[in-house]
Amino acid sequence: MGKNLEGQQILVLPEGSNRVIGRDAQRSNIAVAYAVANIVRTTLGPKGMDKMLVSEMGDIVITNDGATILEEMNVEHPAAKILVEVAKTQDKEVGDGTTTAAMLAGMLLKKAGDLLDQDIHASTIVNGYSMAAKKTEEVLAKISRPISIEDKATLLKIAAISMGSKSVGVGTAKDTLAGMVVSAVTQVAEKKDGKYVVDHELIKIEKKAGGEIADTTLIKGVLVDKEIVHQNMPKAIKNAKLALLDCALEIEKTEVDAKIEITSPDQMQSFLEQEEKMLKDMVEKISKTGANVVFCQKGIDDVAQHFLAKKGISAVRRVKKSDMEKLSRATGAKIATTLDDLAPTDLGSAGDVVERSIAGEKMVFVENCKDPKSVTIFVRASTDHVVSEGERAIVDAIGAVSSAIEDGRYVTGGGSAEMEIAAQLTKYATEIGGREQLAIIAFAEALEIVPRTLAENTGMDAIDTLVSLRSKHKKEDGAHFGVDVYKAEVADMDKLGVIEPSKVKKQAIASGFEAAKMLLRIDDMIASKGKSGGMPPGGPGGMGGMGGDY
Repeated sequence: MGKNLEGQQILVLPEGSNRVIGRDAQRSNIAVAYAVANIVRTTLGPKGMDKMLVSEMGDIVITNDGATILEEMNVEHPAAKILVEVAKTQDKEVGDGTTTAAMLAGMLLKKAGDLLDQDIHASTIVNGYSMAAKKTEEVLAKISRPISIEDKATLLKIAAISMGSKSVGVGTAKDTLAGMVVSAVTQVAEKKDGKYVVDHELIKIEKKAGGEIADTTLIKGVLVDKEIVHQNMPKAIKNAKLALLDCALEIEKTEVDAKIEITSPDQMQSFLEQEEKMLKDMVEKISKTGANVVFCQKGIDDVAQHFLAKKGISAVRRVKKSDMEKLSRATGAKIATTLDDLAPTDLGSAGDVVERSIAGEKMVFVENCKDPKSVTIFVRASTDHVVSEGERAIVDAIGAVSSAIEDGRYVTGGGSAEMEIAAQLTKYATEIGGREQLAIIAFAEALEIVPRTLAENTGMDAIDTLVSLRSKHKKEDGAHFGVDVYKAEVADMDKLGVIEPSKVKKQAIASGFEAAKMLLRIDDMIASKGKSGGMPPGGPGGMGGMGGDY
């Protein structure tokens, strides 16, 4: 919509379009981002609460994982969608710290809103925030400490702290699960150009309801969710020699349309015998290599199954491609695309291949591999919801441990790192002239939301906690003071062993800052989707049916 020189209205956008300009657009985005941040805020830390999310289909998810909450919430407002992206990126990049990232983005915007009300231009705020973000990286590098893949004790602490915020990460189960995660990550980590790289795809997470969280196991190999095809095949094989096939053990149909005319029963008999002979030859080729277990990506004919069973070879068919690759990494086998290529050197080895019935479903365990470069964590718990939350806790811990190994640095947790950065930023702001210093102080105050929220979720007085932490961080030896959520007091996180990977913090602050910067620069929102779409109900500031205290 616009006006010409005579003051007449000119229609630029279609009817029913929505446009929000200038300060209103900024207010709308800030209100929405802050509301979203407030939704996930209560889930931070071991004493955080969970959310129950019900989808349109009626599926229930109970979690306190930031990324899961935001993804399942189905938000409508464009600013809220950007915050969902922040959490998703954090989840993909480091696997942990999703709540912190979304919370920081919302808080940075809230603080920027206060500055905008004081007539400070958005560009000045963005400038100040950029300077603060750069300084934050320097401070993080200074306060972080080195860690190596051999330092199992420190990695165990990182895994346990990462799981602590999930409902399954309580009590003895946490330490058991942390041990499994560290074993799994250190097992699949590979050194490339002097640095460790962890491919999360190589750690398979299989879940099954039944039992309890303590029944979760780490399999030094791969768990395949399939059964052995024939009842006469051995169900437990020691010192297994595995053949991995990417070809069907069936008679192939011809590419061209062909017609076979059979005029007598003898011809029919010889035709069937020929088919049988071809299948027998296939099995013979496998048997010659010395294989006693076959994993096939495609189908296995009934007749071929019979011959394999006679030879004492166990077989599993229609195995997923991803599982085939994991089997190859775990057992050292090469995937053969034709049987003619299969040689004894292509076989892999595993200590045991066993078919077990778990909660009424048969699964094949390929375990006790010598030096597997792919492992499986088999998650058990009483119900589907607890299993899913257990899986999310393990994924977070895998992300945290692999981030620590790849980056090689860690910092103290409990809000102590954020507090120290805030203290250093406040000092830095006084050295900077101009209005930018107000934005730097705002950035520092936004970071204090982490210890403040931890204190609130623990039932402590937030103001007292912040005042106490600020005075501690002013002293020389106070850099590691944070919130002890179990004793509800301010304590030295270093002594308590509360530590987190530096990369998780770095990414959370960077993601939060980038999202805030992007939303701050918006002064015009044009939704040209007409009445049905575009801005959510309640005008541009509306949350689209989403609650939240602005």
